[in-house]
Amino acid sequence: MATSREVTEGQQDQGTDESIAYWFNSTPWGSTPTGVAVACYDITTGARTDVTGTNLTGTASVVGDKITLPALHSLTADHTYRVEAKFTVDGNVLETFVVVKAEY
Repeated sequence: MATSREVTEGQQDQGTDESIAYWFNSTPWGSTPTGVAVACYDITTGARTDVTGTNLTGTASVVGDKITLPALHSLTADHTYRVEAKFTVDGNVLETFVVVKAEY
């Protein structure tokens, strides 16, 4: 298994007018992921405010070991978001995340 739950690319920067469907490869955790669930939190203040319904559109998809997340959009400038993806590999429920900083 991976030593860090954060995606290896680290923090991503995204414009407030952009809509991006981030993706990652499950290989560091294992192959053939199933049961993907995604949530988005605004973590600007240090608290975790669930903004999944406001800032994610669509559903996650899996092709081989590639997990594509729902599109992240409608971000507020200077806010920081944490997008978490929970999935199952070899009977283990795992979770990874990407931190996104919103820019003008």
